[in-house]
Amino acid sequence: MLIRFVLSLFVSLSFLSESFAQIQQAQDNIGQIMQKHHVAGLSVAVVKKGKIVYTHSFGMKDIESKIPLTDDCLFRIASISKSFSATSIMQLAEAKKLSLDDDVSKLIGFSVRNPRFPATVITLRMLLSHKSSLNDSQGYFSLDAINPAKNVNWQNCYNDYEPGTGYQYCNLNFNITGTIIERVSGERFDVYVKHHILNPLHIEGGYCVDSLNNNLFATIYEYNDSTKQLEPQPAAYNPRREEIARYVMGYSTPVFSPTGGMKISATNLARYMTMHMNKGRYDGKRIISRSSAKQMQHPLSEEEGYGLAIMTTNKLLKGITLKGHTGSAYGLYSAMFFHPKKKYGFVVITNGCDPGYTDGFETVIKEVVNVLYEGLVE
Repeated sequence: MLIRFVLSLFVSLSFLSESFAQIQQAQDNIGQIMQKHHVAGLSVAVVKKGKIVYTHSFGMKDIESKIPLTDDCLFRIASISKSFSATSIMQLAEAKKLSLDDDVSKLIGFSVRNPRFPATVITLRMLLSHKSSLNDSQGYFSLDAINPAKNVNWQNCYNDYEPGTGYQYCNLNFNITGTIIERVSGERFDVYVKHHILNPLHIEGGYCVDSLNNNLFATIYEYNDSTKQLEPQPAAYNPRREEIARYVMGYSTPVFSPTGGMKISATNLARYMTMHMNKGRYDGKRIISRSSAKQMQHPLSEEEGYGLAIMTTNKLLKGITLKGHTGSAYGLYSAMFFHPKKKYGFVVITNGCDPGYTDGFETVIKEVVNVLYEGLVE
């Protein structure tokens, strides 16, 4: 009996020793990537078998003040934010307050029609999948860009192809979506997301700068190729207090940037990601139905692999199909991707680096995800 216990203990200690060695090797490799690409800071989280098994932060939260990055630091995660808007829409659809095939014109309160195809209804599903024929040529920080009563050039918001027949990634799609969430739910957009997604998952985060602990914000840096320096971008956390003070419910929603304005830590983003990986459920809380989760993850444009704010790719980990989203803004780069069947996934966020792209992904993001997969998952 004693011999069996000793052998069991020896095996356990050997496994732990091997795990620590793998983690240390992965961290060393990430350190080399950071040095090579002039990375300011990097926060990562790894999910395995449906559980968060590793989180770590490297580098600096604030270079000038020499403050290191920690796991509780908040980042503006850019376009991963779109999936929070889509998740909210799925909740409202489940509550039968709207349908994905509803006419956006009726939901938003003014005409949203491609002037070249006036008879073709632009639906909410088209917005969420970037198949609406809309573009960002007139800007997307205000609905005035597409409102015929506010912009004489509103026609330029539309591409030449019929809605539903082509794909173009467009931020305006999701600022319209956020406004619809507000109009249908009766809650201000940022409050809706907090009440119906973040709070049930016990996640600190949100779209409103002044509702968060500003001391946790990781400074975002953009790399200046001329000076070879990382330069801070305070505009990333612009509180937009004046705009909020004169906020018009059901129209001013782009102030909170439903398309890119979520602020959250890598660890909490991994919790949210795991909810999607588990088809809408996490830690005993169901956020959306299995059917809604499947709809979000199902590609509606085969070439681009984009569903409803969730994309499908086999280029991040070569030959392995993952689902998730990327983000980039002000010098920040982010990614959350998961394998829905094997129940592993990754969140990687850098608050600044010398950027480059490999297989359509920011190189630092791709290299770090591969290191985490090879060292902690494979």
